[in-house]
Amino acid sequence: MISTSNITLRFGKRILFEDVNIKFAPGNCYGVIGANGSGKSTFIKILSGEIEPSSGSVNISPGDRLSVLNQNQYEFDEVEVLKTVITGHKKLFAIMEEKDALYSRENFSEKDGIRISELEGEFADLNGWEAESEAAELLSGLGIEDELHTKLMKELSGNEKVKVLLAQALFGNPDILLLDEPTNHLDIISIGWLEEFLEKFKNTVIVISHDRHFLNQVCTHIADIDYSKIQMYTGNYDFWLESSQLALKQAKDANKKIEAKREELKEFISRFSANASKSKQATSRKKQLEKLTLEDIKPSSRRMPYIAFKPTREAGANILEINNLTKKHGKEIVLNNLTFKVDKGDKIAFVGPDGLAKDTLFRILTDKLKADSGKFEWGVTTSQAYFPKDNTKFFDKDLNLIDWLRQYSKEKDETYIRGFLGRMLFSGEESLKKANVLSGGERVRCMLARMMLSGTNVLIMNEPTNHLDLEAISALNNGLIDFTGTLLFVSHDHQFIQTIANRIIEIVPSGMIDKRMPFDEYLNDEEIKKIHLKIYHALAIDL
Repeated sequence: MISTSNITLRFGKRILFEDVNIKFAPGNCYGVIGANGSGKSTFIKILSGEIEPSSGSVNISPGDRLSVLNQNQYEFDEVEVLKTVITGHKKLFAIMEEKDALYSRENFSEKDGIRISELEGEFADLNGWEAESEAAELLSGLGIEDELHTKLMKELSGNEKVKVLLAQALFGNPDILLLDEPTNHLDIISIGWLEEFLEKFKNTVIVISHDRHFLNQVCTHIADIDYSKIQMYTGNYDFWLESSQLALKQAKDANKKIEAKREELKEFISRFSANASKSKQATSRKKQLEKLTLEDIKPSSRRMPYIAFKPTREAGANILEINNLTKKHGKEIVLNNLTFKVDKGDKIAFVGPDGLAKDTLFRILTDKLKADSGKFEWGVTTSQAYFPKDNTKFFDKDLNLIDWLRQYSKEKDETYIRGFLGRMLFSGEESLKKANVLSGGERVRCMLARMMLSGTNVLIMNEPTNHLDLEAISALNNGLIDFTGTLLFVSHDHQFIQTIANRIIEIVPSGMIDKRMPFDEYLNDEEIKKIHLKIYHALAIDL
């Protein structure tokens, strides 16, 4: 078990946490939620010992092993993939290293023999004989194919490294597992595998995630960071959302009743305090009034942006036709004779593990890249706005946000520009921030404001929920449900896809799978399952 005693963390005058007392028990999965900047990652770092609190302590049951998802993709560049996973169990790995060093000695002494005997006993107790097979199973489950297991980490792509580090955290059945955004950079299939793994995991899990479906699938409790406190709720994310909103409503309703009673007493006192026959009653009511106190409902640190995409012109029947679109990346065929038609009002989710294929398609459709062969044609009444996966180049200018957004607006009036920034939570002095110093979440909100200004009737969005908090994701989710135009998008957020898409396209090595159906129905379609089993046989997962 892991718990905290009066944890307080201050940065100058700012109090991030104050007197936090909380217990995390074995057999439960705790989802840590809160607005961006509330201190979720910082709290995980306090639990892991990476950051020392200003006061208070973290207590871990003696003998419990704690494992943390490593965020440094480059730390193990010179280490083999399989060995990197095993390093997740530091004690076991140290025993393996010492064993190998002793066995390799030319002059093997009696003392060495005694030490080897001790090490072999510890190795067996820690299930060392199963270490390589367990590590390989974790890697395969996350989509790292067998031929990559013996390569150095530096030979893997960024997404592959993230999966290896996740396998490293999961390795060896840790007693306490700390995961900060484990679904980042994972495809839908790998997220499904991780959900299944955590549902079966018997020890303590503490996880930060902005994926609502993931939180609902794996969490038994929600730890909500707000008001510099951490409040524990039993249940998953949806239960927390419903119960916290109900609690706030009840508190507000109680306050209204108290305020009404207060006004009633004030009126009585005012009317009868000068009346001799009523003076005793007035005095009694005055004492009642002094006892009435309004419950202090603090404004939540959470803020919900307003996101709405309103086309200035309705598109005609012809939206987009793609014929035999082909593109290679080096020797690899990324798009293979892709052919399909987009109909008016389609909201198409492009899914599957090959992020390069989806990114390549979107870049071709927005004239950022040329296809090797084939063609595509947008309808003459369409207008497109593009949300790229990497928005870095948009923010390399030394402009405040008003001037930054003004670049993309036909209407240059400052009040008009401030209105759009305000909807995305940049009001007052916030709107004068420099564009080149924004956080990841702030950049995404600016890009969404840019798209809202465009008034286009076709939106193309590549992973728009990255870096957003749960409130902004919900706002974007609702905005895209209400959008009356056509949408092509990539996302790894299950609930986002399920609630928005009316059509699923998956790019596969042989071409594509195209189904007009909700996402959950797609995943449970027997025909699709058979195709997936053929394509992703190495993953050994029932989709």
